[in-house]
Amino acid sequence: MTKENSVSRRDFLKLASIGGAGVLVGSTGLGTSLYALNHFGRDNQHSKNKVNFYGKHQSGIVTDVQKHVYFVVLELSTDDVQQVKKMFQDWTTQSVKLMNGDVLAETSKNTLLPSVDTGEAVGLDASRLTLTYGISAEFFKKLGIEHLKPKDFVDLPHFPKDQLNPKYTGGHIFIQACSDDPQVNFHAVRNLVRASRDIISMKWSQTGFNSYDETKKTPDTPRNLFSFKDGTGNPKFKDTETLDCFVFIDQDWAKNGSYLVVRRIQMHIETWDRTSLEDQERTFGRHRDSGAPIGMKKEYDEIDIKSKNDKGELNIPEDSHVHLAKKANTTIMRRSFSYSDGINEATGTFDAGLLFVSFQKSPEQFIKLQSMMGRVDRLNEYITHRGSGVFLAFPGIKEGGYIGEALFNRL
Repeated sequence: MTKENSVSRRDFLKLASIGGAGVLVGSTGLGTSLYALNHFGRDNQHSKNKVNFYGKHQSGIVTDVQKHVYFVVLELSTDDVQQVKKMFQDWTTQSVKLMNGDVLAETSKNTLLPSVDTGEAVGLDASRLTLTYGISAEFFKKLGIEHLKPKDFVDLPHFPKDQLNPKYTGGHIFIQACSDDPQVNFHAVRNLVRASRDIISMKWSQTGFNSYDETKKTPDTPRNLFSFKDGTGNPKFKDTETLDCFVFIDQDWAKNGSYLVVRRIQMHIETWDRTSLEDQERTFGRHRDSGAPIGMKKEYDEIDIKSKNDKGELNIPEDSHVHLAKKANTTIMRRSFSYSDGINEATGTFDAGLLFVSFQKSPEQFIKLQSMMGRVDRLNEYITHRGSGVFLAFPGIKEGGYIGEALFNRL
């Protein structure tokens, strides 16, 4: 390499803006770009535990729930629609490889360059990784395309008992990475964010987990940190009619997408642990061990909020979580995960709770449900809502297409 064509490693990294989506190709003969991601990835046709990226709906909505989540909300630093469109196109190429369990690109022999793939998932299989993408109402305003925002896409109102921390609100884009391996999730989010650092920044994120016996043909409903089963009332995955009625959008460019609501809910573990089992069960309206509605035997027994015991009292209290949810008379798809973030330094208590995630055809379904809980829900004594957001999860991606294509084709 001649003197005039030489470049120091530090200068190269500055020019390349490592983590950005830009291309540095010059007389040095050195270059790294998303071209490498598109053309030099290793296609592993034998990757284990692989979920298909392409489909009518995005993965990670009605996909069988995995054990771990990495949920991240991003903010745009650009209002250039074409830049954002290009980012989603690049993320599509990367997502296919990540969900296939492939490396994004072979390691370069030139050690002066950073690796295109950060490498922490090398040797791991796909672990049923799903990547789900969506946008907020603010996204449309940021890019000046508010005329394309669906009419029913509204922000959530302030609900009674909300104590939201601005740290866990706002943002323009979400990525939900779910798999059975937390390192696979981290690797996916890390590489996606890294590729577009020049136009995005991370607003907030949360990791979470579920536990269940995967050896069972039909795994049990996961339990939350209050030890109760979480998600019993979900519509059945194979019931297409129910899913189309309650989960998936059927209008305009957003058809086959879904609205995602995320709530970061702090659980007051210590207070709960001092509560009698009888009171705990009456708080939820279910028996803890079986998951059955109070007065019934099995988890999936029909909920009858009018049933009474031999004393003439309601089996399921009117202020119980289940009673109020049933009374709201709507259905959502819950896909929640527990979280544990160590200790709250101010109180010395567990910093733990629930990353509540739900998918629904319209934000109004969740608003109706949460409004019904209001100040009445007995569970409010033991929880505090700290974070909140509503996003539109894009429709599924056809092979040869890209994330958000239906929206960008309307520009």
